Amino acid sequence: MSLVHLSRPPAREPEGMLVLFHGRGADERDLYPVLDLLDPEQRLLGVTPRGPLSLPPGGAHWYALGGLGTPDPSTFLPTYELASRWLDELAAETGIPPEKTVLGGFSQGAVMTYALGLGRGRPHPAALIALSGFIPRVPGFELDLEPPLPPVAIGHGTYDPVIGVEWGRQAKALLEEAGADVICREYPLPHTIEPGFLLELRPWLTDALAVRPAA
Repeated sequence: MSLVHLSRPPAREPEGMLVLFHGRGADERDLYPVLDLLDPEQRLLGVTPRGPLSLPPGGAHWYALGGLGTPDPSTFLPTYELASRWLDELAAETGIPPEKTVLGGFSQGAVMTYALGLGRGRPHPAALIALSGFIPRVPGFELDLEPPLPPVAIGHGTYDPVIGVEWGRQAKALLEEAGADVICREYPLPHTIEPGFLLELRPWLTDALAVRPAA
C-alpha cells in the first residue's frame, strides 16, 4: 500500500468500509477511536491512513497551507494522486467497492474527503463525512458535481478560529445546489469534533450504506 495506515477489522464479514483522514499535524492514530464511535458494532472495516508529508510544526500533513480554501497545488495534487491510487488499491485488496465505502475526515482530512469523494474521474463513495473543513479550489483539480451525488454529513464549530464556520456553510450550499442530500450541524465549539454529532451519524451511516448497492 502506498500510504501508511491502521486497520480495524470488522467483527464479522464486513458490510462496507469506513476510511477516516486525520487533520494537519496528526497521524493515523488520531481518528482511530472515531471508528468505534461511528461504528460501535464493528460492522465495517475501518481504516485510518497517515498523510504522506512531514512539515513544520511536525506531524503528518496532506498538503502545505496555501490559504483558506486554496491548498498549495505543488503538495495537494501529488497527495491527491497518491491517495487516489491508495484507495483504488485498498478496494482491490479488500474487495469492498467505492459504493460500499464511506470517506470521512477532520480539517485537512475533510478537505481530502471532499477531493477524493467528489474529484472528477473518481468513483463516488457511499457517503462523505466532512468535519471542520472546506471544499478545495486548486488549479489542476476539478470537482464532479453531476448527480447522483453521495449523501454528505458536515459538522463545524461556530467558534472555529482555524477554518471558520462559513466554510462549512459554503460547502453545504454548493452541494445542496448540486442536488446532494446534506446533513449539516453547527455546534458551539472551536476547531474540534463534537462527539454528539458522531453519535447522531450512526443511523445515517447505516442508511447511506444500505441504499448504495454493490456493483
